[in-house]
Amino acid sequence: MIEWEWPWLLLLAPLPWLVRRVVPTTSGAEPALRAPFYRDWQQLSADQGAAGARGGRLPLLALWLLWLLLLLAAARPTWIGEAIELPNSGRDLMLAVDISGSMRIDDMQQGQAMVTRLTTVKQVGADFISRRAGDRLGLILFGSKAYVQSPLSFDTATVERFLLEAQIGFAGQETAIGDAIGLAAKRLRERPAQSRVLILLTDGQDTASSVQPLEAAQLASELGIRIYTIGIGADQMTLPGLFGSSFGSRRVNPSAELDETSLQEIARITGGQYFRARNPAELAQIYQLLDQLEPVEQEPVTYRPRQALGYIPLLLALLLSFGLALRQLLRAAGPLAGPQTGRAA
Repeated sequence: MIEWEWPWLLLLAPLPWLVRRVVPTTSGAEPALRAPFYRDWQQLSADQGAAGARGGRLPLLALWLLWLLLLLAAARPTWIGEAIELPNSGRDLMLAVDISGSMRIDDMQQGQAMVTRLTTVKQVGADFISRRAGDRLGLILFGSKAYVQSPLSFDTATVERFLLEAQIGFAGQETAIGDAIGLAAKRLRERPAQSRVLILLTDGQDTASSVQPLEAAQLASELGIRIYTIGIGADQMTLPGLFGSSFGSRRVNPSAELDETSLQEIARITGGQYFRARNPAELAQIYQLLDQLEPVEQEPVTYRPRQALGYIPLLLALLLSFGLALRQLLRAAGPLAGPQTGRAA
């Protein structure tokens, strides 16, 4: 099915004819010009007049067709496909990901290399998002402030891309867990009560929120939002010693700032669960467990694919204009070549 976004533009089709009928033609005496080669001009004009009498209708019809094609393109025709029904079972999942300064610590072992916590979250989280067919997904990024990077949407590919593009420091260097929970509650409260889920991932403790995390969790619980918290970070890592050697090296706990007690309490208050991810493998297992959450029925959602077709008449108009210009050039060059050849002979 084809729809026209601006069909009223087609009413302009008779405009050239109206202009020709209403606007008077210009006339007036021209000043005389003495031209010694007047006879050559007169002959050339006679030749062109004869040719114009033979092919005058074709350019006129072509110009009318060109005008109509431009109107068709301007009316913006759009092809509307058949209705496609999206899966009607799933959840409203909001992901809240910590991008504070501590997420740059490279204590996540991937193969033989050590990568940052955020790199691991991106890789494993992107795989999790790609499997969430039928769920509405949203993304909140938080540091010193929390902001919605992507609202709830069935477009999981866009949410995945936004997660992969997240950078440390975009939201500041501190950690605002309470603000992230409050922002998620604001976005989820209008959704069906059985489908409100927040997955919060952090590696630290709240240091910048305007509302305390437990207070925000209590509000989320009243709204029927389940919060699954994930604490990420290794339990130990070795810092190199003198000049990068093992001499003077020491073992430290890079997750000493992780507030597991608060994260466990947030999950308990809201009926969720707390998980601990010390490496990429454990984080992947956590997301696999989250995949097993029971879906709930939602209202079916349909959409129709749309494709703009305005480029087709526009392309035809362009080709037609080229043809008319080429025809005019050939007609103008033909009579000029004749007299020059005669004089040379």
